[in-house]
Amino acid sequence: VEDQRARWERKRSRTAKELLETEHKYLEQLDLVLTYFVTILKAKGTLKPAVLETIFGPLESIYSASHVLSLHLEKGNLGPGLENFCQSLDLYGHYAENLEQANKTLKEQLRKNKSFRRFKKLQETRPQFQGKELEDLLPLPLQRLQQYKHFFRDLLENTSPDTAEYQKLAKAVKSVSEVSQWIQGISDKRENSLQLLRVQKLLKGQKTQILTPGRWYIREGWLLVVPSKGEELKSRMFFLFSDILIAAKPCHPLHPMNSNKLSCQAVYPLHQCSVDKVFGHTRSQGGLLSLSFPHKTLLLMSSNQQEIHDWYRSLTAAVR
Repeated sequence: VEDQRARWERKRSRTAKELLETEHKYLEQLDLVLTYFVTILKAKGTLKPAVLETIFGPLESIYSASHVLSLHLEKGNLGPGLENFCQSLDLYGHYAENLEQANKTLKEQLRKNKSFRRFKKLQETRPQFQGKELEDLLPLPLQRLQQYKHFFRDLLENTSPDTAEYQKLAKAVKSVSEVSQWIQGISDKRENSLQLLRVQKLLKGQKTQILTPGRWYIREGWLLVVPSKGEELKSRMFFLFSDILIAAKPCHPLHPMNSNKLSCQAVYPLHQCSVDKVFGHTRSQGGLLSLSFPHKTLLLMSSNQQEIHDWYRSLTAAVR
C-alpha cells in the first residue's frame, strides 16, 4: 500500500508540475492577444466596441480565471484552485458559441477596414508572436480545455479516494466533461449545417429544401435502383438525412449552368419506412436492400457487401 501511495504521489506531482508549466505557456499566448490587440485596439478605437467584443468574446475573463488558477497551482493549492476555476468554465462554452461569428467578423474587418488590416500585420511581425497570426491564437482556449480534461483526469486517477482533494478533483473532471460535451455539440451542429448547405448547392434549383431546422445529415453514395419491371438498373446518388432519403441523378454534362449538379428525382420520408436486407447476409458479392413506403417499394443494390451493410445500419438507425 505504501509503495502504491508513493507511486501515486510521484505521478500526481509530475502531472501537477506539467499542468502548471503548460498553464504558464497558455497564459503567455493569451497575454499576447490581450496586450498587443485588445488593449491597444480599445485605446486607439480602430474597431467599434461591439466589433471588438464579437472578435475576442470573453477572452479577458478566461485569462483572469487562468491567472488565478496558476497562482493556486504555484502555492500547491490544487483542490481549492480547481474548485475556484470550475466556476469559470462556462466562459469556454460561451467562447465556443461565439467563435464562428468571431472568425466571420475578423475576415470582414480585414476586408473592409484598411487601418485594422495594417495594424494586425504590424503586430504579428513582433518577435513575441514567433510567426503566429491572430487566427492561430483565437482557438487556443478550446484546445486548452481538451488539455484540462486529460490533466484533471490524470490527477484524479493518482489521488487517494479517501482525501478531501479527491472530491474536488472528481467535481473538476465532471465540470470539464460537461463543458466539453457542450462544445462538441456546438461543433457537431456547425458541421451539420455545412453538410446541409453543401448538399443544397449540389442539387439543381431550390425546389427541394434541404436546410430544415432539426434535420441531420447522415451519409451519401451511389446505389443501383432495381426497377419493378424488367428494365435495366439505374445508378442514383442517394442522400440520407435523419428524416428523409433523397434520390438524385446527374444533370446533363452539356447543360450550360448545371453540368456539375444533380437533379432531385424523389424525396422519401422515413417516418413510415421499413428496411429489409433481401440478400447480403452471406459472404457473396454485394447485396440488396428493400425499402417499403406506404405507396412504393424501393429496391437498392450494390456490388459491395460492406457498403450495403453500412447503408442498412444507417437506414435502420434513421428510421428508428
